[in-house]
Amino acid sequence: MSDHAVEVEAAVKSFGALRVLDGVSLRTRRGEIYGLLGPNGSGKTTLIRSLLGMVRLDGGRVSILGQPMPDLGVLSRVGYMTQALALYPDLSVEENLRFFASLHGATGGVDDALELVALQDRRRSVVSTLSGGMQTRASLACAVVHRPDLLLLDEPTVGIDPQLRAQLWDSFHRMASRGTSILVSSHVMDEAERCDRLGLLRFGRMLAEGTAAELKARAGSDRLEDAFLRLAAGRA
Repeated sequence: MSDHAVEVEAAVKSFGALRVLDGVSLRTRRGEIYGLLGPNGSGKTTLIRSLLGMVRLDGGRVSILGQPMPDLGVLSRVGYMTQALALYPDLSVEENLRFFASLHGATGGVDDALELVALQDRRRSVVSTLSGGMQTRASLACAVVHRPDLLLLDEPTVGIDPQLRAQLWDSFHRMASRGTSILVSSHVMDEAERCDRLGLLRFGRMLAEGTAAELKARAGSDRLEDAFLRLAAGRA
């Protein structure tokens, strides 16, 4: 069994004349939270979709949980939370969870998922009646209801308030402490400090990898945002 949850080697992808991924390589360890950090348009979503087999690479290779992708068999062990809410608005929270659990052939897990996102008291609420923040939490619950070994999160905290963002990160850390590997994409620099390791992505290229402290030390900066700008400009 590989020690890595995600392995990407020299990934290349173009859409027409636009090179979205330009030789990206990275490895994430099992049980860690790896942050894929970069501005909008840097290739984060394309990279995550390539891990799931939703995007066919022009070059390079990707593996998840030791299996080269695409591989439908391994997807039952993966959770994926997209930027857009993946919920049925006319169903209750619990009905959504049971549906997504059934897609993965999972039994149970509903109560644990509701507890993780603190929605136990809204389990019978129709999704369309929930606030935006509660819908985001319900979407996360649907991504983890089958107890995945690997969780892929694409900008999970965009547009939510600071309190809910902190609650979601508490949930992510609880999952990681139980052995779930998490890869999370973000363009919010202050979230990066919450990750075990980071990959800085810009224009489809990996600028640097390491812990937040290592990246700041490499760039000679006390702030991660400044470190990113220095690394992007080639001054570190």
